[in-house]
Amino acid sequence: MIQQVIRFGNDMVIVFDEKGEQILEYQGHYDRVRDMILRDAPPTAKFIHAVFNLSGDGVPREEW
Repeated sequence: MIQQVIRFGNDMVIVFDEKGEQILEYQGHYDRVRDMILRDAPPTAKFIHAVFNLSGDGVPREEW
């Protein structure tokens, strides 16, 4: 069962079940998997946008 859905800035999507295992059939480009995920995800599923700032100097190791 879908528990967590993460959409990255490049529109790639990764999906995890309640055990933290990836669910490969739901993963891929957002436009391809969006409708299938919304159809099959339970109301308790968490949807996350992963935002990264790759243009800067990053963060110090101690803060990572």
